[in-house]
Amino acid sequence: MAAKQHAHSSLPLPLLLLLLLLLNLTPPSHQQQNQKISTVDLHALTAIKNSLTDVPFRGATAFFSTWDFAAPDPCSTFSGVTCTSGRVTTLTLGTGLSDSPGLAGSLPPSLADLTELTQLILFPGIVTGPIPFQLGRLANLRVISLTNNRLTGPIPQTISLLSNLHTLDLSYNRLTGSIPSGLTRLPALKVLILASNSLSGELPHDVLSQLLHLDLKRNKLTGPLPPSLPTTLRYLSFSENEMSGPIGSLFDSLADVVHLDLGMNRLSGPLPQTLFRTTLQSLLLQRNNLSGWVPPVESQPPSYGEGSIVDLSHNSITGELSPILAGVESLFLNNNRLIGNVPREYVKSVYVGTTRTLYLQHNYLSGFHVEPGSMLPDTVSLCLSYNCMVPQVGMEACPASAGTELSRPASQCSVFTYG
Repeated sequence: MAAKQHAHSSLPLPLLLLLLLLLNLTPPSHQQQNQKISTVDLHALTAIKNSLTDVPFRGATAFFSTWDFAAPDPCSTFSGVTCTSGRVTTLTLGTGLSDSPGLAGSLPPSLADLTELTQLILFPGIVTGPIPFQLGRLANLRVISLTNNRLTGPIPQTISLLSNLHTLDLSYNRLTGSIPSGLTRLPALKVLILASNSLSGELPHDVLSQLLHLDLKRNKLTGPLPPSLPTTLRYLSFSENEMSGPIGSLFDSLADVVHLDLGMNRLSGPLPQTLFRTTLQSLLLQRNNLSGWVPPVESQPPSYGEGSIVDLSHNSITGELSPILAGVESLFLNNNRLIGNVPREYVKSVYVGTTRTLYLQHNYLSGFHVEPGSMLPDTVSLCLSYNCMVPQVGMEACPASAGTELSRPASQCSVFTYG
């Protein structure tokens, strides 16, 4: 026995190393070779394909045509799937092409088994049913975008557990219920878009995150504006809801906001003068019950320029119009109670083409003084109808809602005294 052991150990060292190397290089079984994605993730993708389907459409590219589970490496062959170390990290469902009607079916709870997922994107389609509450288990999620489908039910409270979430876009669905208060407290959330649903109730009062973009337009939200908003906001839209009460000083501290849309609500009270001391490029307050007046120009007027728009139409704004909004590219002040002469700054801005749309119809304005020989640029839309003057210009580009009468009846204008 000792001799045999000695003989075995006397094999040359290079030969032992070669034998060990050959053992380590033994080809794996066919099943092991195909397994380049975790079993859990593979089962989850199977459930997703069983729950969703391509909507047939002539000429459209079928999204699931590449999802062949006999393929050796789903991570490199499945459309919309990106992996890291055999785990799915990004899942994009649908082609997103203009000629594709998208996907149908529903979102399966097994999405939550993709525990390394950081991005979940569903392109427009006709996917129905609820958003799975199990998504709250995906602690690594940074982006959820499920837009332009037919998702129903409430926004799951569990989404408020996703502390790494940066972007949540659930717009253009059929979601109901209130906005979970925890959403606005998520520490990493920068973009929250819930527009065009049927969400109801009041806005959460504790918006503590560092939001840059907040879009809640076209819902059924009620109650007052929240008492405070993140000073980091650059885009804000609450338009086309049923919100009421004053605007107050809510926006005094929002120095970085560029787009502010509160139009088509039931907001009332005075027009906040501080809104005109910002660098807003879009200020949309139309179709509310706001009163007060447009403030005079102070030492430094707002910075308006190309693409700027201000819409204060269909309110109860009174007094003489100050020059503070001269230079806005699209300016809508129609259907208010403005009086007096239109300041020459507006006339000049229109005739040099800086202001391309100026709607002043349905006020009580008394004059719009044009220099003799001035020609209105073809690119400009100017409407002055139904004021307390007989305009020589400004009728050609009026909208149909302005009516056909040039001026108000004298009896309506006699209540004002013009200097």
